[in-house]
Amino acid sequence: MYFKGVMLLMALVVFIDLVGFGIVVPLLPFYGELYAPSHPFVITMLMATYSGCQLLASPLWGRLSDRLGRRPIVLISLLTSVSAYLWLSHASALWMLFATRALQGISAGNISVAQAYIADVTTPEKRAKGMGLLGAAIALGFTLGPAIGGWLAGPDPMHIVAASPAYAAAGFSALALVVAFFTLKEPLSAELRAAAVRQPGRIEQLQSALGRPPLRLLLILYFLSTFAFAGMETTFAQWAMARLDWGPRQVGETFAVVGIVLILIQGGLIGRLAKRFGEARLLLVGAIMSGLGLAGLAAAGTPDAAIVACSILALGQSLTSPAISSLVSRQAGASEQGGTLGINQSIGAFARLVGPMAAGFAFEVRGPGAPYVIGALVMLGAAVLALQVRSQPGVPQGVPQPP
Repeated sequence: MYFKGVMLLMALVVFIDLVGFGIVVPLLPFYGELYAPSHPFVITMLMATYSGCQLLASPLWGRLSDRLGRRPIVLISLLTSVSAYLWLSHASALWMLFATRALQGISAGNISVAQAYIADVTTPEKRAKGMGLLGAAIALGFTLGPAIGGWLAGPDPMHIVAASPAYAAAGFSALALVVAFFTLKEPLSAELRAAAVRQPGRIEQLQSALGRPPLRLLLILYFLSTFAFAGMETTFAQWAMARLDWGPRQVGETFAVVGIVLILIQGGLIGRLAKRFGEARLLLVGAIMSGLGLAGLAAAGTPDAAIVACSILALGQSLTSPAISSLVSRQAGASEQGGTLGINQSIGAFARLVGPMAAGFAFEVRGPGAPYVIGALVMLGAAVLALQVRSQPGVPQGVPQPP
C-alpha cells in the first residue's frame, strides 16, 4: 500500500508538470509563425530542438538519479523547467524561442527518472500497470494543457496572446516543484546508489544495451513508434491550418481529445490488458492501430475525420508506449533502471529530433499529408518487428482467461 501511494505521488508530480508542457507545445507552431511565417521546416526544427537537448540530457539524468537518488534529480529538472517557461514568456525573437526550447529539453530528462522511480516501487508483474499510470498522468496533463493553452492564446492563428500561456506553464511547473519537494520520498537505498557508482559509463551502457538482442529490438521499436508520432505531433497545427483553417483553440481541443483516449487506456485498462494478453501482443496491436490512425489523418479533409483518425492514433500509442517501457525495464537490473530507461528516453528523443525534421521537410516539399503517409509506412515496419518480440526471452505472454 505504501508503494502504491508513492507511485501515485510520482504520477501526480508528472501530471502537474505536463499540464505546463501541454499548454505550450501545441502553440509553438503559432509562436514560430510570428518570426518564420510559411516555413514548416523551421517550425518543426523549433520543435525538434527540445528533443535534441532531451537526447543529451536523459541518460545523464538517469545515471545521476541512479547514483544520487531520484528525488534530487526530479527537483532540479522541475526548477529548470520553471526557468525555461518564464524565459519563453519574454521571448521576442526566433533565437529566444530556440533557446527556451533547448532549456525545456534539458529539463525533460526527468521523464526517464520518473519511469525509474515507478520501476523502483513496483514488482515486475505490476510494472506495466505502473508505467500505464505514469502514461495516464502524462496524457492527463497533455489533455488539460492544450485546452488551457488554446483558451489563453485565442482562436485567431495570426493574433495569439503569446505571454499568458508561458506564464501559466511556469506556474504549473512551479506547483509540481512544490508538491515534489514536500511529498516525494527517495526510493533508492544507499546500497543501490553505491552499486550504481560502479556501473559502466553512458557510452558503455549504450553499447551494452545495443549488444543485448531483446533490448536492442525494443529500442528500435521505440524509435520507430516515436518517430512516427513526433512527425504528426509537430506538423499537426500547420496541417490543421492548411486543411481545416484551424487556430490555436481548435488545435488545443483536438490534442485534448487525444489525451482523453490515452487516459482511458493507460489509466484504467493497461494493467488488466497486459496481464491478460501480455505486453508483446499489446505492442503489436498498438503499432497496427497507430499506422491506421496516421493513414486516416493523411486522407482526412473534415474536422470529424481528423478527430477520428487522431483518436485511433492515440489508442495505438496508449498501448505501445507503456508496453515498451515495461519490457525495457524488465531487461534492466535493479541498479541500472535509471540508466537503461534513460537510454530508452534518449532513443525516443533522437526519434523526436529526426522525426520532425523528416516531417517538416516532407510537408514543405510534398504537402500537408506527406508526413502522415511516411508515419503510416514506418508503423507498418514497426508492426512487423513487433511480431518478433514474443519470441524473445523474458517476454511475458499473458494469462489466458476462461470464457
